[in-house]
Amino acid sequence: MKLKLYLLFLCLTYSLTSAGQNKSTFNRADSLRGQLTPLRTCYDINYYHLDVRMDIANKSVSGSNEFRFTATQDFNKLQFDLFENLKVEKVVYKEKELPFKREFNAVFVDFPETIKTGSRERFTVFYSGKPTIAKNAPWDGGFIYKKDKQGNPWVAVACQGFGASSWWPNKDHQADEVDSMMISISVPDTLENISNGRLVGKEKLNDGYTKYHWKVSYPINNYNVTFNIGKFAHFKDTFEGEKGPLTLDFYVLPENLEKAKTHFAADVKPMLKCFEYWFGPYPFYRDGFKLVESPHLGMEHQTAVAYGNKYLKGYLGRDLSGTGLGLIFDFIIVHESGHEWFGNQVTSKDIADMWIHEGFTNYSESLFVECQLGKEAGAKYVNGIRRNIQNDKPIIGPYNVNQEGSGDMYPKGANLLHMLRTLINDDEKWRQILRGIQATFGMRTCTTQEIENYINQQSGRNFKAVFDQYLRHTNIPTFNYQIKGKVLSYYWTADVQNFNMPVKVQINGDKSMLVHPVTRKKKMKIKGIDPERFKVDDFNFYIKTRKL
Repeated sequence: MKLKLYLLFLCLTYSLTSAGQNKSTFNRADSLRGQLTPLRTCYDINYYHLDVRMDIANKSVSGSNEFRFTATQDFNKLQFDLFENLKVEKVVYKEKELPFKREFNAVFVDFPETIKTGSRERFTVFYSGKPTIAKNAPWDGGFIYKKDKQGNPWVAVACQGFGASSWWPNKDHQADEVDSMMISISVPDTLENISNGRLVGKEKLNDGYTKYHWKVSYPINNYNVTFNIGKFAHFKDTFEGEKGPLTLDFYVLPENLEKAKTHFAADVKPMLKCFEYWFGPYPFYRDGFKLVESPHLGMEHQTAVAYGNKYLKGYLGRDLSGTGLGLIFDFIIVHESGHEWFGNQVTSKDIADMWIHEGFTNYSESLFVECQLGKEAGAKYVNGIRRNIQNDKPIIGPYNVNQEGSGDMYPKGANLLHMLRTLINDDEKWRQILRGIQATFGMRTCTTQEIENYINQQSGRNFKAVFDQYLRHTNIPTFNYQIKGKVLSYYWTADVQNFNMPVKVQINGDKSMLVHPVTRKKKMKIKGIDPERFKVDDFNFYIKTRKL
């Protein structure tokens, strides 16, 4: 998660890494990272085996990553990605080294013969170097080196937006998630490593290191691939979910063990129960659910959620909604775990569409409040987070240059979803739409347009103008109205031509109704309308109002 301006605006807000955001111009390096050229689409990643050794004293990494792929077309050259401050030692294919060239953070490999469409091949990249050290993780990307209270090394990584290729070679684009992978991390014997998926083995090496093998059996985003190195206390639990028992594993610093047992119990199972109700089964039953105490605030690392909220309610003890409701739960547990559904299971093809991750997950916080305290409280929470909206630029960013949109993708995206629910006015249908998004787009990547089309189809409504206004423009629409006698005159001012979102109004303090304004003035005679008690529902609708 990213977006410096949004974080500065909130002082401290969501756990996001920064990746050169808010650019107005883009260069060749941006295109190499963000664009799906034929040199990237010519192969579909099936499997990685990342096998690296962490030299904590020297803050360096060395090892290899095996790429197994299926050719989607005939080719003899491809691109993978690795930051230029890391050295590619060699690229090996069928026991022979391949020639390669580098341009910025892209590496281009030439094969000795044409790789035919449909063939399944593999090559291995050997590399080494000192990855970037984050200055203020997770707001910027890189490795985090800290020590626990006993002086033991405590090392982690956060790289969303910044790039997984900042520390390991891969096809660094969200559109192609690897189907499964093995993560093998070698660390000093006195420490352990926790990564994504299931621990399937560890082997003691002859040089004072132990190698931990973690198997990921589901598709995974590159930026979710992680490690957590330190001395941890481990405890377990089980959640009886929709698909049966789900294993829960918690890795925390030993001094926080008893505190963690109590604190995690308050939110983890209620969160899982709530999100399974609204979104469908937890996506990664085979690999389980883990919370891992981290030396940074948090990140949605798949099945190994990084936790650093200091065992406080809210966001480091603060309520981002200003309603008091943000203090009934641990923000990092609920928000970052919500990403298991939106972000990790349902993933945007291009980072420009990151609102799919962040808007839905920010909205999940209000659903959690609703599960705990009722629908009115959930609505109050999502209304409260509007105070964090800047309306500085559209929440969809430019495509093909590895650039997300405004940080408003969080609260503005959440309020957009709340409005859609209000307009559909059928909570069970809305729940089935949310679950259907998971069932339809889960375990693959998707676009904003696909999500829009799905919601329109399943709701039986055409929300195109609404999506366009809130996702692709900066301003929010203004409802203009005038009452003369029993006649209501009204229309929208909006960026979208022929904007036509219905809105709820209260006509006399007791009676309410839905009106259907457009961008030209309409008039309606309403029996019983009271100008003094007339009110537009700007609580459930994120709009401006103007009395003419």
